[in-house]
Amino acid sequence: MDRIELVGKIGSMALIERDDIDYNKFARIGRRLKPGMVWITSGATEIGRLDYIRRNGCELTGDADEIKTDYAAQGQTVLMQTYRTFVDERYSVRQLLVEHQHFNDEVKREHIKQMLLRSAKQNAVAIVNYNDAVSVEENRKMEIRKLREQGAKAVELVDNDETAGQIACLVNAKTLLILSTLDGIYYDVNERGSLIERIDGNSADEVIKKIDEIKTRCKGSSRVGAGGAAAKLEYVKPCVKNGTEVIIAGAKYDLRDILNGNAPRTVIKVGG
Repeated sequence: MDRIELVGKIGSMALIERDDIDYNKFARIGRRLKPGMVWITSGATEIGRLDYIRRNGCELTGDADEIKTDYAAQGQTVLMQTYRTFVDERYSVRQLLVEHQHFNDEVKREHIKQMLLRSAKQNAVAIVNYNDAVSVEENRKMEIRKLREQGAKAVELVDNDETAGQIACLVNAKTLLILSTLDGIYYDVNERGSLIERIDGNSADEVIKKIDEIKTRCKGSSRVGAGGAAAKLEYVKPCVKNGTEVIIAGAKYDLRDILNGNAPRTVIKVGG
């Protein structure tokens, strides 16, 4: 298998319900995952925070970077244990933690690509997350700045939407599915009737032009601090150029219903 059928991604807040892990979402996702799919998951830091509070009755205090590291390290174990619980026991589950430097080095990019392609052949589902436990923001920014000063095009992986887009391109994915708390891309998140169902065109350039036009009109994000629709649209541009169909939809729906068009969604692709 030289390409992956589906790369999927879910955001942190979509995995949390009333300050607890939303096991129903894990169950809906897990039962649909199979070899030939790569799943990018956020959630380690927030789930680690919730797990720490449950065990200790309080939150961590101190340096913000250290707290993020400690929560992420704790949350990764819970996150993977939960996915393993719900993925079909016939399939292996493999974790891959990535950082920006892995995608700015051709040797490392190829190493990751081959690992993901082998997983599909070896009856395994690969689950990917950004490695927050070892990533220090100040150091990351310094490394990215140095690359850009050298004239290189740098991948930063500032969130897992970008991670998902980069991996979809890396493995030549047929489909990239991004799940969030919203049902797709809206002109205005406060107006549920403004869902954009399709962004398409006869060529990649035509679709990219439409994406840029829509970005200027999109208002709001699903939560404070999120990049919102504009960020998602920017990160999927390389996928569109690569011939990947992009679907953005709500995490509350079954993956099969989303992929079959039986749930609200935004589809971005070249062609009808």
